[in-house]
Amino acid sequence: MALTFHWFLPTYGDSRHVVGGGHGLPAGAAGGQRPATLGYLTQVARAAEQLGFTGALTPTGAWCDDAWLTTAMLARETERLKFLVAFRPGLVAPTLAAQMAATFQRHSGGRLLLNVVTGGESHEQRAYGDFLDKDARYARTGEFLEIVRALWQGRTVDLAGTHLRVEQARLDRLPDPVPEVYFGGSSPAAGQVAARHSDVYLTWGEPPAQVAEKIRWIRDLAQRAGRTVRFGIRLHVITRDSADQAWAEAARLLDGFSAEAVRAVQDGLARSESEGQRRMLALHGGRRDRLEVSPNLWAGIGLVRGGAGTALVGSHAEVAERITEYHRLGIDEFVLSGHPHVEEAYWFGEGVLPLLAAAGLWTHPAGGTAPTAAAVPFAAGLSGR
Repeated sequence: MALTFHWFLPTYGDSRHVVGGGHGLPAGAAGGQRPATLGYLTQVARAAEQLGFTGALTPTGAWCDDAWLTTAMLARETERLKFLVAFRPGLVAPTLAAQMAATFQRHSGGRLLLNVVTGGESHEQRAYGDFLDKDARYARTGEFLEIVRALWQGRTVDLAGTHLRVEQARLDRLPDPVPEVYFGGSSPAAGQVAARHSDVYLTWGEPPAQVAEKIRWIRDLAQRAGRTVRFGIRLHVITRDSADQAWAEAARLLDGFSAEAVRAVQDGLARSESEGQRRMLALHGGRRDRLEVSPNLWAGIGLVRGGAGTALVGSHAEVAERITEYHRLGIDEFVLSGHPHVEEAYWFGEGVLPLLAAAGLWTHPAGGTAPTAAAVPFAAGLSGR
């Protein structure tokens, strides 16, 4: 299967330094020197579209702007780019969410993808009026997706679950196409929901051995449920013409992390209920001196940011090699980002994507011709999985 790449929309602001936000951090912790105006996000989205990214992930939480509204506006500013809208099912009724998705598909020309986020932090969920504990939230997510998928199939739904209840629910207009569901989570409860309801299981960027373990886990659960699931990975990226240049950029970002900022962020993240966040923290333990946790996999981002905390760092050829390594494990979709998001999209799009195209692992979704690969020996040596 050919690789699919998505970029990221920083709806909390952008900067030439790492902008915080995410699990365990309070609302208002994010922000940057480039405010998340519609004009700036349009620049990011158009750059991603031109370079050949299929879609763009938009986050959810009290620390960023609403993903549904933002992407609905950006759909008018783009032509092909899909929007991977992150949303929390406990905050929207399932019938309304199914209707919103159908409306988005109709007015965007079928460019909606859904990233279902159960919500890993009880304190943030309570701020939105949701007082379920973590396991109950996952159970509710399962009921939610059961209802939504049935509605998208044109069925009339009667369901009295533990957490959700609908009677004679039905959509007059169905989404075309049905949005694919992306879902992540590292706890046992998350695995069950992913296996039964997701199209693409997303993992944060862990070392290959740990990613392989997760793939085996979800694949086995999905097989037991009579389903197949695709796999994706969420990573930051710092790629340059040479490895020295890339690591120099990583060092520059690290120099911008004060000891006080790291300590404050790590204290907040340590209180996170997310198993995925716990695994991110374990990669670096809050230390600055052991951040390359696997070849070209740098955990420095996680010192000052919740959620996805690792970056692929290296020359274009090295980053392409690491992507190929993950692909051989079973990863077909890559959700990437970098600070700042306009410039880093071009570094990756002009440096790495041509190498993968020359190796036969990627094609531009618009059918365009990728630039000539800069490192033919790398391209000639790849064979996919």
